[in-house]
Amino acid sequence: MADTHSGYYVPHGSHWPIIGSVGLSSGVVGAAGFLQGLSWGPYVMAIGIAILLYMVFGWFGTVIRESVSGYYNSQVDTSFRWGMIWFIFSEVMFFAAFFGALFYARVLSVPWLGGADALTSKFIWDAIPLSWPTAGPGNTGLEFEAMAAWPIPTFNTLILLSSGVTITIAHHALKAAHRGKLVLFMIATVLLGAAFLALQAYEYHEAYTQMNLTLGTGIYGSTFFMLTGFHGLHVTLGTIMLIVITLRCMKGHFSADNHFGFEAVAWYWHFVDVVWLGLYLFVYVLA
Repeated sequence: MADTHSGYYVPHGSHWPIIGSVGLSSGVVGAAGFLQGLSWGPYVMAIGIAILLYMVFGWFGTVIRESVSGYYNSQVDTSFRWGMIWFIFSEVMFFAAFFGALFYARVLSVPWLGGADALTSKFIWDAIPLSWPTAGPGNTGLEFEAMAAWPIPTFNTLILLSSGVTITIAHHALKAAHRGKLVLFMIATVLLGAAFLALQAYEYHEAYTQMNLTLGTGIYGSTFFMLTGFHGLHVTLGTIMLIVITLRCMKGHFSADNHFGFEAVAWYWHFVDVVWLGLYLFVYVLA
């Protein structure tokens, strides 16, 4: 990236941070009210989400206009890159916590409560037959079906791996200034992301209606839906990012030497792919 300014760009005063704060506060208060069963909770939460969406589109729109206008130099580009790196690192730690909870429940808690540890079964808990997947000792009579790796999760794995390939091809096309190929493979990546979400929605419908597998199905249900649900949320956000980047590619916002916005979304999408591989192995295959 060529420097267009000798110094670091300092943006003008912005109203977006305070709008974002209002949106976050409203969303949290509304969510708390919703969980408490208060009638106004869902409405306040919806208002907070709407304010946040308004802030995101407005603030990112400002950043895009500044970038297209040539206000940013190599120092700003470096700051953006480090910011994205730390953001993805925080997401890694986020999922690590849930994978850790799954490991603890499956490898430690269930064997202890199931009588594998003599001291536990004798003094703390009457030994009961527990093996993974289980809803837990408080739900031993609850019948449910664990989610198998075939067919939907396997198809979704192939879909996400394919989307990683298509966005990589699009990146190479961008660096080679082949805009038609770039847009084509970005559209393909968006469609693959949408297909993944559609199959996951169908999987959840089957789980709730046919398998008695819900968020309330003890420790297995909670870990399954927390891990796959949060990943699905990240795929949703990533797909929205891909749509925005595709539209920007169509408008010619990126060049071979200046396209960090594209790279940031590609990094995020590859992160989503890697997390799914862990989910596929530890949540589905080894269930």
